[in-house]
Amino acid sequence: MYAIEATGLKKGFKNKSRDSSEPSWTQAVDGVDLCVEEGDIVALLGPNGAGKTTTLMMLLGVTEPDEGTVSLLGHRFPEGRVPALEQTNFTASYIGLPYKVRVREILDVFRTLYGASRKRTDEVAEMLRIGEFGDRFTSQLSSGQRTLVGLAKSLLSEPRLLVLDEPTASLDPEVSERVRQVIRDEHASRKFTLLVTSHNMADIERLCRRVVFIAKGKVVADGSPSEIHAKYETTDMEATFLKIARGVET
Repeated sequence: MYAIEATGLKKGFKNKSRDSSEPSWTQAVDGVDLCVEEGDIVALLGPNGAGKTTTLMMLLGVTEPDEGTVSLLGHRFPEGRVPALEQTNFTASYIGLPYKVRVREILDVFRTLYGASRKRTDEVAEMLRIGEFGDRFTSQLSSGQRTLVGLAKSLLSEPRLLVLDEPTASLDPEVSERVRQVIRDEHASRKFTLLVTSHNMADIERLCRRVVFIAKGKVVADGSPSEIHAKYETTDMEATFLKIARGVET
């Protein structure tokens, strides 16, 4: 069974120019197919403006595609969005936290919403070592600490499908590796499906079994890291990313 099954996704946006009364059109996503088997760990990569975030928003039902279909965990969108998202969680570095709430209070709110146990909440806090600043207001946290709280929130519900956008944003190398180990351990224990997008190539090389590159709204490469390196005659993911990005620019 596919955890994610998206076919023919297209999404465009109108751009009103100051110099013209006629709006221009940007085709953000142009025929993306993405199927991810249950239990797999897949990276969705691409240069800025490639269509990654728009694709993620369509996969989560936040944005409706102009064309194409989306199914998550066997539920076809839009009618199946609620039961699909009941088994899905998502976090991104750009999602803010309320400022005048303590970290432990945020975790308690989401624990209640998800029906998670106090034991699970304590486990997640310990794994990510956020208990040490549990009494702080989120306004007092560094950007890296806020990243950890967002990740903790996403793990509380023990989702079947976990979508992470920049999971190690603003984290130093030591904490980044600890986070990757937590994700690896959680995946080994619960066998959930993981979709990751990141500009930290260490995240991709140390977590993902499959890489899907998007450029100009289209899938340009799809395979294991070794297959992708062979296609672009590179030896690491950063070199591959640069080769694709520079190809897009030219």
